[in-house]
Amino acid sequence: MAGSVNKVILVGNLGNDPEVRNLPSGGKVVNLSVATSEQWRDKNSGERKERTEWHRVVIFSEGLVRVAEQYLRKGSKVYIEGQLQTRKWQDQSGQDKYSTEVVLQGFNSNLTMLDGRNDGEGAGASGGGGFSSPRESSSGGGFGGPPARQERRPSSAPAFESGSMDDDIPF
Repeated sequence: MAGSVNKVILVGNLGNDPEVRNLPSGGKVVNLSVATSEQWRDKNSGERKERTEWHRVVIFSEGLVRVAEQYLRKGSKVYIEGQLQTRKWQDQSGQDKYSTEVVLQGFNSNLTMLDGRNDGEGAGASGGGGFSSPRESSSGGGFGGPPARQERRPSSAPAFESGSMDDDIPF
């Protein structure tokens, strides 16, 4: 196999409000804490068990930073696509520490609000630019809110009557 793949997909809930920080370059970065849970029934006891994993998510994509900053709150249900990255840093005592994070930057990033911002409707954004739907900002990676509701108009066609079909349907 040529090449490799580094892609992480998470569906979970935010454990805290997004932490927004300003970068020296003038941009912003958002840190999220996302919980994913797994449930099962213990074969021996029949007891229901649950395990929760916490994931560090870091957002660098400008459009996704705006979405997270403006719309996400503690408890928000999100779909996230990013890449796994491990960074090395030193604590106050000079000890090397490592953090593995899901990073959203560039074209391969996605953040979708699954519980929505209005009445439970979902909304999403892509991170990199490149393709952008008409709902997204022209700069790419913008907020692509929920599709506009279409009004249903009464049809002039007669309503379906259950007895109006012939029994000789060819399938």
